[in-house]
Order: sequence, then structure tokens, then C-alpha cells
Amino acid sequence: MKPEINICWLRRDLRIDDNAALYHALKSEIPVLLLFIFDKNILGKLDNKQDARVSFLHQTLTGLSNELQKNPGTSILVKHGTPEEIWAELCETYQIHAVYTNHDYEPDAIKRDAEIREQLSLKNISFNSYKDQVIFEKSEISKADGLPYTVFTPYFRQWKQKLNTFYASAYPTEKYIHNFWPTAAFTIPTLQELGFEPGIQVFPGKDFEDKLEGYELNRDFPAADATSHIGVHLRFGTISIRKAVRTALAQHAEKWLSELAWRDFYQMILWHFPHTVQRSFKPKYDRIQWRNRPEEFEAWCQGNTGYPLVDAGMRQLNATGYMHNRVRMVVASFLCKHLLIDWRWGEAYFAAKLLDYEMASNVGGWQWACGSGNDAAPYFRVFNPELQMKKFDPQLKYVDHWVPAYKQLKHVPPCVEHAFARERVLKVFKAALNE
Repeated sequence: MKPEINICWLRRDLRIDDNAALYHALKSEIPVLLLFIFDKNILGKLDNKQDARVSFLHQTLTGLSNELQKNPGTSILVKHGTPEEIWAELCETYQIHAVYTNHDYEPDAIKRDAEIREQLSLKNISFNSYKDQVIFEKSEISKADGLPYTVFTPYFRQWKQKLNTFYASAYPTEKYIHNFWPTAAFTIPTLQELGFEPGIQVFPGKDFEDKLEGYELNRDFPAADATSHIGVHLRFGTISIRKAVRTALAQHAEKWLSELAWRDFYQMILWHFPHTVQRSFKPKYDRIQWRNRPEEFEAWCQGNTGYPLVDAGMRQLNATGYMHNRVRMVVASFLCKHLLIDWRWGEAYFAAKLLDYEMASNVGGWQWACGSGNDAAPYFRVFNPELQMKKFDPQLKYVDHWVPAYKQLKHVPPCVEHAFARERVLKVFKAALNE
């Protein structure tokens, strides 16, 4: 007889505590098997075989497995393949009563889940999905007419008004930990078996509570390193968004709370407007005549534009998989406005490099920098990289760390003059928007 089980499919929720899908799975009367799939459809698109995000996933899953094995006879099944193949295999091995998982809002993930739901329904297996990675999703925060907000400030006002202990409370999974299906420890595929190699990346820790006190005052200064660095943990769900919100409320960290709300906002925008992954939120911006010079894009990628703050940010990204948020705005604006290179080029580069890459926030941020997104700011907002450096890195500590040649007067000359670039982009944007 095949063992009868429920399966909890982990994706962007790699934790046992405060996990919506796992909580609902464990509350059922049927034992629960934890599953994670290294999806070949996703891994196959990664060119860097030392991609630190794959290493992060592998380390996290190993840690989860060790944590589970503290409860005798508990483990996590980690598979490598396409979801369709893996689920067909699991249906042959187990008598699956139901599958539990958490929502994902990216277009490809929505399509994948719809296909798996249909595949399982043919075998009378229910597919149950829950909200977990955001506080409010889809149309939970909407205007009086039911339409989604497209500007953050009024959205955040209602987001805060609706937020209460119910939405921020943790799911008490620990109460039902006894309902895991007892099994010997499964073997996790090695990185090499996944087609990857370990790198030298050091990942940020999960402790962030002591970083919130000075966040609002110091967050814009990259040399201060005053941000929480939990982006990668929110991205892969190793920290619960509800824990983050509870901590922000307890410490009255209003500005940090608003940054968490920005994540919800962009996930909501992506859900309602999935076309923004490839097209401008404001359609008229798709008429812009980009220059798209490959040699200028390469200079930007390598941190050789001659603008020290831009170059410092790109070198930090290339070396660490991280870039300070203020600097992200500057480098994105520089690519779109100074070099007149399509924002999608920059978005794709960030997607390949950022440890904390989230499609919704990345696309939203890039369209914000371009001016093509759901933002009220006019297109003629053009950051001056020199003024940004003087304001946010006045002692050049950040620049000196990543671009030491600048102080030595050996850095490359600017690839374009600011006043010229600003005048050029305003003409190009105005021409496109006035067609």
C-alpha cells in the first residue's frame, strides 16, 4: 500500500515557523511531507554556475533538514527536475490526499501553479494555496471603487489603517509539529548534481532587530551600512514578513515599515498589471527611442562610467550581489536617463546579480527610475550623480572603498557630461510622450 500523506510544497517560504501553508497542512489529520523542487525551468536560465542564490537555497535547505531531524523520523524531500515530472513521480510513489503551498504572484509562477493544479485534479488531489509572503495581497487594499491603487502614498495610508494584530500574527505551526510524516532522512542533491558550484559568497544573517533604531536617519548613506540586509531572507521566506512587521511596529520604525509596505505594493501591482514585466506601466513610454549602445551598457555593468557613485554601486553589486538602495536609484536613473538605455536591460542585469532579486520590486523600481511606472513624478526627474555623491557620501567613504582610483585621480573620465545628458533625455522623452 502506498502511504497516504499530504504534501507541503515549499517555494518562497523556506522556514518551519510561521508558515501559512505548512500550518494548514499540519492541522489536517493526514501526516505531512515537506517538499522542495529545484526547478530545472528556473535553474536552466542561470548562466553563472556559481550563482549565489542557488548556494543560498542549498544551505537553507540543508539547515531545514538538520532542524527537522531534531524531531526523530522527520525530513524534507528535495527533488531536481521540472514540477510536472516531479509531481507525476510523487503521485506514483505516494497516495497524496492534498497539496498545500503559498501564493506566488509572478506570471510564470501563476502559470506553473495553474498547470500543477490541473495535473493533480486529474488524480483527485486538491491544491490549496495561501497568502504568506505579503501582509496584504491582490485586491485586499483597493480604492473605494474597487480598483487597485497605482500610487503608493494613498495605498500605504489604507495599508496602515487596515493593519492589525490579526494580519501580523504568526501561524503557530509549532503546535502541530507532531504531524509530520515519519521518514528517514532524505538525501539532498549536491550543488554539483544541480549543475552548480559553490562560490565564496557570505550571506547576511537574519538578525535585524537592532538595526531599526537609526534606520530612518541613516538609511540613505551607503557608507553607514544602516539598512537591515534582510532582502534575501524576505525573498526566499527564511524570515516571515509578519515577524518583520511586528518588529517594526514594536520599535515604532515607521520608515522601515513603509519599506515593507512597498513590497506588498509592488506585488499587488504585478498581480493586477502583469504586462509591466516587459512593457511600461504607462504605455506611451514604450515609444521612447532608446540609444542602447552596447559599449556604454558594458561600461555601466562594470562600473566604468566615470561617475564614482554609479561605479561604486555597480562594483558593489558585482562583488557582493548587493547594492545600497539609494545607490540603486542613482545607477538606474543613470542608465535610463544619462545613457538612454532601455530600463529592461538594467532590470535583467539586476535580475542576474541581486541576491535579493524579486521581480515585482525590481521591475517596479526600474520603472520608477525610468519614469514609466506607476508613479506621479514627472519624467524630467534626472538624478545628478555628482550631487547625489556630495549629499549622501560627502566624505567619499563608500566611493573610496569601491572606487579607490577616484581619490588617486586615476579613475576613468565621465562617459557623458551631465548637463548634456539631461538636455538630451528631456528632448527624447518629450518627443515620445508628445507623439
